[in-house]
Amino acid sequence: MAYQSIKNWPEGERPRERLLKHGAYNLSEAQLLAIILRTGGGGKSAIDLAIEILSTFGDLKKIENASLSEFTSFKGMGKAKVAQLKAAFELGRRLLKEPYEKGPVFSSGRDVYSYYYPRFKNLKKEVFYCAMLDVKNRIFRENKISEGTLTSSLIHPREAFRDAIKESAASVIFVHNHPSGDPTPSHEDILITERLVSAGETIGIRVLDHVIIGDGKHTSMMEKGYIKK
Repeated sequence: MAYQSIKNWPEGERPRERLLKHGAYNLSEAQLLAIILRTGGGGKSAIDLAIEILSTFGDLKKIENASLSEFTSFKGMGKAKVAQLKAAFELGRRLLKEPYEKGPVFSSGRDVYSYYYPRFKNLKKEVFYCAMLDVKNRIFRENKISEGTLTSSLIHPREAFRDAIKESAASVIFVHNHPSGDPTPSHEDILITERLVSAGETIGIRVLDHVIIGDGKHTSMMEKGYIKK
């Protein structure tokens, strides 16, 4: 198969353009690595090289800890690219050491929508987040629980509350999008909400809301009466 440079890809598929349009959090690990590497080698594109590196090492931690000599088997991975990777990992590590700036106070579904809508805009798949709040309902951390079509079996309470328990969150708000643009709750959305609210009551972390984001509009499961105030 003939090699095709990323420059010849449709603009919407190029990693750099996708990052600028949709945000870094919507890119895969291979796409993010490709942006750092910039070019490939040995007849391969940067994304091909990134996939090869990920497949060989298995995860980002092993890539971070790999020595210069361990990269010599990859065509196109010279000292400059290894240095770029090492620098990117070090910046990430230093960022984690900085104090986490708390986000806004959420007092309504509209507040949640305003905060998350830019992140979900134009996404073609469903993404489910857990926003962790302090006693003043201010978001201080979040984690992505799943991507893809949501089902009650996919959103397991153990995974949904794992980081909230670890971070001693006072309460949580769950947020996900409907790529169709219509935020009307599905039967599955209602089941997921009921299951998470029940699990939260059991472990002592209150679920304040589950907000579904559509195209320019949203639905608050609390305001619709699916979650008791």
